[in-house]
Amino acid sequence: MASFLLRGRFFQCGSDVHRAATAARPFCSSVAPGRLRVNGADLYYEQTGRGKHAVLLLPGALGSTKTDFGPQLKSLNKERFTVVGWDPRGYGRSRPPDRDFRSDFFERDAKDAVDLMKALGFGKFSLLGWSDGGITALIAAARNPKLITKMVVWGSNAFVSQHDLQLYHAVRDVSKWSARMRQPMEEVYGAEVFAKTWEAWVDGITQFAHRPEGSICVDLLPLISCPTLIVHGEKDPMVPSFHPQFLLKHIKASRLHLMPEGKHNLHLRFADEFNTLVENFLEE
Repeated sequence: MASFLLRGRFFQCGSDVHRAATAARPFCSSVAPGRLRVNGADLYYEQTGRGKHAVLLLPGALGSTKTDFGPQLKSLNKERFTVVGWDPRGYGRSRPPDRDFRSDFFERDAKDAVDLMKALGFGKFSLLGWSDGGITALIAAARNPKLITKMVVWGSNAFVSQHDLQLYHAVRDVSKWSARMRQPMEEVYGAEVFAKTWEAWVDGITQFAHRPEGSICVDLLPLISCPTLIVHGEKDPMVPSFHPQFLLKHIKASRLHLMPEGKHNLHLRFADEFNTLVENFLEE
């Protein structure tokens, strides 16, 4: 379970807002990195493509553009889409600050994500959110219905059940993981910071289990109005099937696509199939 968590839950370019010089090529077909100061944090992003349809990629827990979305930045159609990947504050290259997991960390990420896209000049855009990034996308879409064109989420949940807690706490201690599975995150964060941040994430996600119904964003789902594609890998060991079914029931303009062999990192394992699915949905 620990190894799949690594490959799954988080693996797999004004006075408060200013554009960095490295972001001067917004429509280049190659990946252009940049930094913007948004809501008091210096956020790293990568941008590629020159299409009219802007798409933001939202990574999972402790994830980043580098670790989570290589196949999407490389292969999503650059003529039809402008694709932006970002590292949420405290993750990847958006450090400092160190990551914390206060009670509104998903709401904070959602505001940062939307404000980043606004700062980049996008009036409307779609969201592709994986795992924790999917939760962030759900909140962003609910809070900003006029800005979000479409949304794709996978490996995501709107509440934390007791079963979910068992999965999270089983892998809390990263020293029990194999060295091979620790290595990629230790390369990003260093061994000590990685272990500390992962434990903090487990504590952060646990706090939602103490809320009524374990809600992270249950009350916001009816506010989502954009067409939404929910993708679920039927062999996902981290997200039981009741989670995508719950999203399908409570997001009115949604539909569910099942991938029988998909696990949590289905967008990496089956990148071509996933990218085609997403492109077709976004272009409908």
